[in-house]
Amino acid sequence: MDSDLRSTTDAWGVQHRWIDADDVPHRVSEDTVRRLRDVIGVPPDDLEQRAPLVTRPGRDLGLGAAVVTCEDGTRWELDGPLPDDMPLGYHRVRAGDGPERLLVVSPGRCWLPDERTWGWAVQLYGAGSAASWGIGDLGDLRTLREWTEREGGGFLLVNPLHAVAPTLPLEASPYLPATRRFRNPVYLRVAEVPGHSAADVDADAVRRTAQSHLVDRDATWELKRAALHRAHQRSGGAEGDPDFSTWRAERGPALEEFATWSALAEEHGPDWHTWPVGLRRPDGEDVADFRRTHEEQVGFHAWLQWQLDVQLRAATGDLTVIQDLPIGVSGGGADAWAWQEGLAQGITVGAPPDALNTLGQDWGSPPMLPWRLRLADYAPFIQSVRSTISGAGGLRIDHVMGLFRLWWIPEGAGATEGAYVRYPSDDLLDIVALESHRARAVVVGEDLGTVEPHVPEALSSRGVLSYKVLWFEEDDPEKWPVEALATVTTHDLPTVAGLWTGTDAEDQMAATGMPEEDVRSGREDLLERLSRSGLSSQATPAEAVDAAYRELSRAPSLLLSLSLEDAVLEERRPNVPGTVERANWRLRLPVAVDELGDVPSVQRLVRVVTEAMSGGTA
Repeated sequence: MDSDLRSTTDAWGVQHRWIDADDVPHRVSEDTVRRLRDVIGVPPDDLEQRAPLVTRPGRDLGLGAAVVTCEDGTRWELDGPLPDDMPLGYHRVRAGDGPERLLVVSPGRCWLPDERTWGWAVQLYGAGSAASWGIGDLGDLRTLREWTEREGGGFLLVNPLHAVAPTLPLEASPYLPATRRFRNPVYLRVAEVPGHSAADVDADAVRRTAQSHLVDRDATWELKRAALHRAHQRSGGAEGDPDFSTWRAERGPALEEFATWSALAEEHGPDWHTWPVGLRRPDGEDVADFRRTHEEQVGFHAWLQWQLDVQLRAATGDLTVIQDLPIGVSGGGADAWAWQEGLAQGITVGAPPDALNTLGQDWGSPPMLPWRLRLADYAPFIQSVRSTISGAGGLRIDHVMGLFRLWWIPEGAGATEGAYVRYPSDDLLDIVALESHRARAVVVGEDLGTVEPHVPEALSSRGVLSYKVLWFEEDDPEKWPVEALATVTTHDLPTVAGLWTGTDAEDQMAATGMPEEDVRSGREDLLERLSRSGLSSQATPAEAVDAAYRELSRAPSLLLSLSLEDAVLEERRPNVPGTVERANWRLRLPVAVDELGDVPSVQRLVRVVTEAMSGGTA
């Protein structure tokens, strides 16, 4: 069936038929197909002569005699398969009189850890302390890392830390950033920034923000932005530190472009489509003029990224911190401004109806056009993967099926009226493997939802860890694969306490238009999985958490992920998919990060998992 479906893909990459999560076949409407074809357009005739070659040592390029210029400047003359000792990396190749093109030589498999371990899944914005001004920051991440190391854990899995527009209101969703290449300065620990003075801060305002019931990004950013700007000026600005000057030069045009976009956003708003016409292209003369006349402002935003780089590396230390790569970016943001010719205008990506949301989902991000991504030498993808891995040692690819196909929704259509569009998955996966190899970073693919049968094998062959969730799996955890990250729940699914008490179902019905029957049925399915361990219907939420993680610990998977929300018996999930009115991405942990180790339910959960993994019983 899988190969039959792929055979229905047309020359534009549009798949005309698809199978939903209940194995029900569907046919895409002719109107949707026509609209998607119009957006995709027709690639140039010489695409296959100009597009990158992504391969591995030992494989034949199919070019005949060719000259490869490697990254380090060495030259290789080839005629046949690549030698086994061919350097891995991003090279240039030319055959005869043909055009020079990118040659990516990949190891074909991602780096993998040697030992099985456990770690925490953290929504960093909600994991704060008295020192972090109302939002969890990189200082709190350092605290979590040090505590995890003391308890014997081996990793942290954090929400996306990517930057949003530096304007109010700040985008709350970590999965709709302005860029996937740079980080959000709202996560800076201001007190640890060079040049900061306590006199710069309104202590009462900080206290009010910290005491807010929900994470108030806008109030926090106003306080932090003012204090950070004064620290930047006090430290000498763009020319004040030779280390910063060196770092900035090494980051090159990409950093300057992002810093310029940030300054422009502060002047003209967060969506580049609404800017004066002369500023809508990053290579325009008006943009160059703006950069010259706003040198201090542009330098400030570059300096913020330096501070983020310094603090992130201090926060992660030697522990693996798996950072999340969102499936896309805001259409008005920095990356969309930089690569606007490669975006599918008038299209957003999402998901058809499935177990997460029976109404389907629209995530609001414009997709890259597959053939334009190839002509861009995969630069948007390479830079996003490399930047997200940087300084942390791990990568979780959100909706990893998007490397194979994405659900495209035409403007004005509902989430159910889309179609799948194919992507060059073999190339993209080999690029991920190369970046993983270079950074010695473990890679996890979030393969939940509607997954084609060939996807698990393709991921496994590259060493991309699968994502096994107790709430979804029919198989006994003992039968789960070794090469996987195993967890009970995710940020989009019920916490154990919320499921057990029924408050999550009430929350979901209040926040969505899902029929009560669907919500109740979904809860019963999850309760059945939780009760397989013999848990009494009279058990407390704490006992339900213990039972869930005792079941999880039976999995042989390399990484076991423990939710901080479950550890503190939180009943609310961080996000209810498909909703905007609910306080998604704003919920705080009810316990400060520097007090987590003293909470009985947290202590119990660590003991349950560590003893189960070592063969004992809790």
